[in-house]
Amino acid sequence: MRVLVTGGAGFIGSHVVELLINQGYTPIVLDDLSNGDINHIPNGVKFYNVQLLSEKIEQIFKTEKPDAVIHLAAQINVAKSIKDPVEDAATNILGTINLLNCCKLFTTKKFIFSSSSAVYGESDKPISEDAPTNPISFYGTSKLVSEIYIKLFNHLYGIPYTILRYANVFGPRQKSDGEGGVVSIFINQLLNAQTPCIYGDGKQTRDFVFVEDVAQANVSAIKHGKNETFNIGYNKQTSINDLYKIISEKINSTISPVYKNPLNGNILYSQLDNHKAIEKLKWQPVSDVESGLEKTILYFKQQQIKKKD
Repeated sequence: MRVLVTGGAGFIGSHVVELLINQGYTPIVLDDLSNGDINHIPNGVKFYNVQLLSEKIEQIFKTEKPDAVIHLAAQINVAKSIKDPVEDAATNILGTINLLNCCKLFTTKKFIFSSSSAVYGESDKPISEDAPTNPISFYGTSKLVSEIYIKLFNHLYGIPYTILRYANVFGPRQKSDGEGGVVSIFINQLLNAQTPCIYGDGKQTRDFVFVEDVAQANVSAIKHGKNETFNIGYNKQTSINDLYKIISEKINSTISPVYKNPLNGNILYSQLDNHKAIEKLKWQPVSDVESGLEKTILYFKQQQIKKKD
């Protein structure tokens, strides 16, 4: 089975590509390398350096004839979406429509979309998939609008889909920019004896989920969860203060963070109810925050050694 992975050279996408290979699928990577790294793509995997809005994508579909599309490529920075909503919408909404149109033309059997907990907006309790959607950032809005287009393409043209709404993903290969990268930011700064910054009072919470579990959810969606939307998280809240404490203890750092004003568009509390994904997506997380952090710290320590060599 041939699977086109957009953003396949990126943080989450590269883990998805590796898992696809391990489970006997044939991945094809589409990535413009604006955030991805070509070194993350395994040897022998077909790679196209193309932007989401390129007219070349139709030819790629014609040549490769993917059975499924796992769409991970996106503008993912909340602050950047506030600063430049036009670019955010162009990449996230129009880019998704371009792919959907190609799926329609070449009768792709499944469209798997990476959405976000940002579509929900503020909530002070665990969020289920049927909770109201009320994004407070353009990023969350662009993801929600993309979901609507996906459902309409299914209604009008019969393209099967699975929508995955991620909690805050962390793990090896994550870049140290954007709020979603707070784990890698803290780790990199503490390993380099720099003083990290926490925006707000640090009491805001996130549902952190390890990247390998997110990759598994994507691969599970190829066969399960037809025309359904799922939360992908651990159903657990961790405050930014507690996260910092755990990471600093594991690195044996005594550096205290600096606190600054909160950023616009960032929600205060987030916890995703994952029961539906466990039941219907046949997905079971195998990691937790603690074990995921240990793997992530080890990765960044190894990267630091490589830079010194």
